[in-house]
Amino acid sequence: MSEFVLYGTLGCHLCEQAEALLAPVIQYASADMPVVLKQQDIAESEELVARYGVRIPVLRCEVHNRELGWPFDQAQAFAFIQSCSGI
Repeated sequence: MSEFVLYGTLGCHLCEQAEALLAPVIQYASADMPVVLKQQDIAESEELVARYGVRIPVLRCEVHNRELGWPFDQAQAFAFIQSCSGI
């Protein structure tokens, strides 16, 4: 199983776009290998605000310590998930 975190915050229109864009990507990628996408609100932590405040949304692969920053499209997101998951 591969786990990813989408960093964002409430009211962020770019974060909402990223969520919508990622839903079919995660579903498609999960057909080959279970892929879990967790959402993390950066407002819950001063450390996360300092790290991601001006960069959200950010998709992070926890296993490989890699990040895909916005803007990204479905093809880029799928390639990122694939490279981290070994799909």
